[in-house]
Amino acid sequence: MLTSKWKKIGVVASVSLSLLVAAGCGEDDSGSKESSDSNGEKKEASVNVGKEIDYTITGIEPGAGITQSTDNALNEYENLAGWEQEKASTGAMLTELGDAIDNEEPIIVAGWTPHYMFAKWDLKYLEDPKNVYGDVEHIATIARKGLKEDMPEAYTILDRFKWEPADMEEVMLAAQDSSFEEAAQQWVEDNKDTVAKWIEGVEKVDGTSIELVLTPWDTERSSANVAKIVLEDQGYDVTLTPVDPSVMFQAIATGDGDASLAPWMPVTHGDFYKKFEGKFEDLGENLVGAKIGLVVPKYMDIDSIEDLKPAE
Repeated sequence: MLTSKWKKIGVVASVSLSLLVAAGCGEDDSGSKESSDSNGEKKEASVNVGKEIDYTITGIEPGAGITQSTDNALNEYENLAGWEQEKASTGAMLTELGDAIDNEEPIIVAGWTPHYMFAKWDLKYLEDPKNVYGDVEHIATIARKGLKEDMPEAYTILDRFKWEPADMEEVMLAAQDSSFEEAAQQWVEDNKDTVAKWIEGVEKVDGTSIELVLTPWDTERSSANVAKIVLEDQGYDVTLTPVDPSVMFQAIATGDGDASLAPWMPVTHGDFYKKFEGKFEDLGENLVGAKIGLVVPKYMDIDSIEDLKPAE
């Protein structure tokens, strides 16, 4: 089991958030930003909304991979000189995003898919010409060394665990009106054919304890709870332990945790993966089609990170 000290390391306190606004329009051959007036004539955009909201991006937990990527973006894009990322919690970010959309206000957040936010609101990613956030990612399953020998049944199920982004978003969205445990249970009941492939030929056990380590994202709460229900149906006593990403890799590498369905690869958690590479077993992809980046409501007239203006 993870020590209480490590659990405390993984807990991130929420801090206040500021909103970020960025104006973006069309661009002519000279490179100046333009938009069209009511007569269809082009006019140069003159309002730098970023200045009004202190050039702040609404982020999530300080230890999250996307938070590190956003810090990297602030360094890589010259036009983001003077911008800052307000690091808080996922819940706080979603609250700020929802409030902004309710009032049709501009906001830029660090976002990712799969996530129910894309099912709930009309959102879009800002283009990332420098590819700081990387291409489409996958979510991997990792296990401590020796798990295959100690718990071959659980190892087999975790190795076979694979689902689609739509499956994960279904659980996440349903959990908003109930709980992740209830949403996961409903998904398992509705997808018996998929679950049957995971457990085919696997013998049941009698109360063997197993600990799954996850990051505090709704995506990972969804996969971990589905895996928990499937493993419990096979006779396992399952503990779910949410921690910071760096602690997650360390826990599996040292054997204090048994497995994790949470690593986003190759960019989001790539640095943590490299740090502990060779000290855990990589079981491969459990979901393909993950993505991270800067996200805005579709009503915002901006398309690329390069459309933002540097702080004055």
